[in-house]
Amino acid sequence: MRLRWIFIIIMMLVASIVTTFMISGEADPIVGWVARLSCALSLLLMIIFYLKIMKPLRSITNGINLLRAQDFSSRLAHVDQREADMIIDMFNRMMDSLKTERLRMREQNHFLDLLIGVSPMGIVILDDNNTITNANPSARAFLEINPDSLIPGIRLSDIDTQLAHSLSRLANGETETVRLSDSMIYRCSRLSFMDKGFAHPFILIEKLTDDVMKAEKKSYEKVIRVIAHEVNNTMAGVNSMLTTAEAILNENQEKNADILEVINVCEGRCRDMSSFITAYADVVKIPEANLIPISLNAQLRRWEIMLESLCLGHNVALEFDLSPKDIPVLLDPVLMEQVMINIIKNSVESIDSRHSGCHCATSDLTTPDKGRIIVATSSNPPTITVTDNGAGISDETASMIFSPFFSTKVNGHGIGLLFISEVLHKHGCRFSLATAADGLTRFKITFSPAQLT
Repeated sequence: MRLRWIFIIIMMLVASIVTTFMISGEADPIVGWVARLSCALSLLLMIIFYLKIMKPLRSITNGINLLRAQDFSSRLAHVDQREADMIIDMFNRMMDSLKTERLRMREQNHFLDLLIGVSPMGIVILDDNNTITNANPSARAFLEINPDSLIPGIRLSDIDTQLAHSLSRLANGETETVRLSDSMIYRCSRLSFMDKGFAHPFILIEKLTDDVMKAEKKSYEKVIRVIAHEVNNTMAGVNSMLTTAEAILNENQEKNADILEVINVCEGRCRDMSSFITAYADVVKIPEANLIPISLNAQLRRWEIMLESLCLGHNVALEFDLSPKDIPVLLDPVLMEQVMINIIKNSVESIDSRHSGCHCATSDLTTPDKGRIIVATSSNPPTITVTDNGAGISDETASMIFSPFFSTKVNGHGIGLLFISEVLHKHGCRFSLATAADGLTRFKITFSPAQLT
């Protein structure tokens, strides 16, 4: 635009000079002819000036405007000048490269979006203030966030889940394996990527539960089989010898009464040892769950009397707080019954432990001399919650509670919780066991939507 005005000013100056010469040429014909010739030459020079300078500059200006607008599909036309056309050809090649690169970047970004969306790994992208800007479906599932909810602007510390709290404590570049109180195991890494010259943090969440459980199960199955084989064979031989010795000693019972008593004790110990190792062997022989459609509330009512019998003699009240709505689920009644038996037994033992040892502060669920267990159900999602006012579980213990053969009991072997974990995984359930801030311990079993009838 400025060059155009310069061209106009030059034209006006030339016109002024020519007019002056023409006025002077009225007195002198030669001056008049010189003025006319100068005017013609000036016009010719102006045209050449326009063609050689103004037109290429205008074309270059149009190119700059295209770049500013990021319009990489348009091209500049030649101006029939070798040097200028070379520049225009270079500009058009650059525009082709930019268009191709932008298309490639869009295709790559689309591919990455699809890959992140279907990735089994959870991906959480953060800003510099540790605020979530995006999370893929796997991360939402791991963090128990509603798939339809909007999460930009939420901090990890604002999400009330054990995994989110663990993620919020991760330092940049740190990788940690997290075992939660619901038996879930995750490998979590906090990394960063460069975008527009700035580092942006993100977190990768890899679910290891299935792989770790398979590896652990394969290991302890092999160990248990070997131990069971050796112990049962040894106990069979020892029992045979003890039976033979008992038969010989019974010929003179009065004289050998003390020895016979010792033999009886040894036989009882052998039976206990066989029962002990059989209990371990039974854990690795849990059958596959035979899932059938059933009403959760109705099934719990069928187990009510049997579960109440587990509380007799322990000064523990068992209450049922079932949802008024019918809750259809798919479950194996036989296996789930054993799960409920183990859960109630653990709650009763925890209450006995509190009464005999730690006299903790009471809550709304308890009185100083009585324990209470509440079995509650809810329909959305289908959930069983067993709440007790026992001794409670520490955070450190909660992360290890479902590890193979882990137990906090003096004479415990960890078989009950291992059985519960195996059966609930066969049902596709999510579960957790933890003591809340109110001092109450809750075992929560949530049925997967995929398992609903």
